[in-house]
Amino acid sequence: MADVRLLAVGQKMPSWVQDGCAEYLPRFRHQFQLVVEEITASKKTGADAREEHRKRLFDRLKSHDFLILLDERGRSYSTTELADQLTQWELSGRSLVFAIGGADGWCDDVRARADVQWSLSNLVFPHPLARVIVIEQLYRADSVRQGRPYHRS
Repeated sequence: MADVRLLAVGQKMPSWVQDGCAEYLPRFRHQFQLVVEEITASKKTGADAREEHRKRLFDRLKSHDFLILLDERGRSYSTTELADQLTQWELSGRSLVFAIGGADGWCDDVRARADVQWSLSNLVFPHPLARVIVIEQLYRADSVRQGRPYHRS
């Protein structure tokens, strides 16, 4: 499988986020390479911020990308379900792109473009924390798929 991209709104992440990402990103060498790309956060709020983030996200997407949108309205997965879904998404033959929005979430146009909407939890997380959680959960799901002992259920 080719690179998998994580597009995340925000820049200048705190050191704890950088440390969390640095802990897991090098581990993605068995099946795929996870590449994190930042989408510059809007200085606006509400609908104006969502529209700017839509434009910036769509500028980064190719028409054939399989977009997995992190959204509180999305579907939750257990670890083993996520591992199975990751395999199914790969079988689409399209490049996988995960996208984490900003504090104001995503607009309806982005939700409509998404192939999948994934909710991490019924709780809402700040986007820097969501970034670390997504990276760790993708590593955990890949470990399940590869039969590595990282995940114990």
